[in-house]
Amino acid sequence: MAQGSGFKASGLRVSRSIVSSLGLFQFLTFLRRGVFYSFMYIYLFSLIGNVTSTAALGTLNMLASTIGQTLLWGRVSDRYHARTKLVVLGEVIAGFFYTAVFLIHRSFLDAGANYAAGLTIIFGLSLLEFFWSMSDVGWAALLADITTQKSRGSLVGALNFIGSIGRMTGVIFSGLMYEGGLGFRQGTIFYVVTAMLFAGGTIMFFTYGFIKPVAGTSLQENVREEPESIYDQDQSAEVYRWFLVSMIVVVLGATCISQVFLLFLQLPDGLRASDEAVSLVLSAWTVGGMVASLLAGRLSDKLGRAKLIMCGLILSAFTPLIYGVVRDVVSMAIVYGLNGVSFWTLQTVGFTLAGDIIPAHQRGRLFSRYNAVMALSWGPAGFLIGGPLADIQTDILAIPRHTAYINTFVVSSVLVVAGTIIFFLTVLRRDRRRESKRPC
Repeated sequence: MAQGSGFKASGLRVSRSIVSSLGLFQFLTFLRRGVFYSFMYIYLFSLIGNVTSTAALGTLNMLASTIGQTLLWGRVSDRYHARTKLVVLGEVIAGFFYTAVFLIHRSFLDAGANYAAGLTIIFGLSLLEFFWSMSDVGWAALLADITTQKSRGSLVGALNFIGSIGRMTGVIFSGLMYEGGLGFRQGTIFYVVTAMLFAGGTIMFFTYGFIKPVAGTSLQENVREEPESIYDQDQSAEVYRWFLVSMIVVVLGATCISQVFLLFLQLPDGLRASDEAVSLVLSAWTVGGMVASLLAGRLSDKLGRAKLIMCGLILSAFTPLIYGVVRDVVSMAIVYGLNGVSFWTLQTVGFTLAGDIIPAHQRGRLFSRYNAVMALSWGPAGFLIGGPLADIQTDILAIPRHTAYINTFVVSSVLVVAGTIIFFLTVLRRDRRRESKRPC
């Protein structure tokens, strides 16, 4: 691509080589997640034998990430404008940490202490997440820095599309490497993931060198030329606060049924889905997310962020209500694919809207809060809401499992509707008023 082409941000031309580097890093990130986490919870359950303890992995990871980003790394990012450096450092630290966790984990396995070996993974990866979260906040702030409001949605959507391909590839490789737990026990998966982390850190190290000379001035100076936010300072703080409140309710509602849904698919009085059928349904969700990631960013640039988020919220509230009436696997795959469309629309456009609202000088701190909200989908939503709600109905109220799970889906929809109402009243209406005041 010629020097004069590419995404333009605050006088900064983002060349095709830089976009390619960011895309490769995103691919490796999601590939790594697919390889490591697809079978991790199954492996942990084989060591610990307790569902609640196993689910603690995602919950503790989320807490550690939130604490790290909000209390430390977001502030470091803003004070020193260290976006790419945080990404590189976070990936390198994670690479060494994964190796250390495996070696300690293996020592417990050799001693026959399987439970302790499982806890090593849970607490080791949670401790790592505190440091690794510097990469998350650095990446989010960097994407906002190098894009404008007009180009942000397109770039983020394209990167999420690439990430979806990486995740699907990772899931496939994970199935080949797991081998009934040997992939974790022998370290194959740990070492492959470590190699990906070092590769990702190397890519971002060289990308940092490319970004600076393209503009001829520092990235910090370029960012100052861009309007701070689509709102004035007081409005920006209030709108962003309500945006996060609405997303908290939505994310908790939408993701609290993730574990319950997997169990629901295989119920004898339901679909009785085979393992292959479950894979088909889950793959449809990923494909729906790929389509949404590719289109949502561009559409949000043209039609508006808040309007497209509203469409995603409506779809997210509607699909769980259909799960209980679907009678065959193909139909369920279609419905769950639509749910994937809704989730990744919210992921893609939600990030771009946050980037539009957040003032440039606060991107590290405020993006850390956005990341914390989205991290609720890692495990806390099911751990605190979906799982207990289903268990209370089946274990205490003696409601049939099929009915109990359908009731849980209804509660999910109700929570998403509540978050949608909050978003409509506090964000979408303000956005409409702002647009109406703009000169034609």
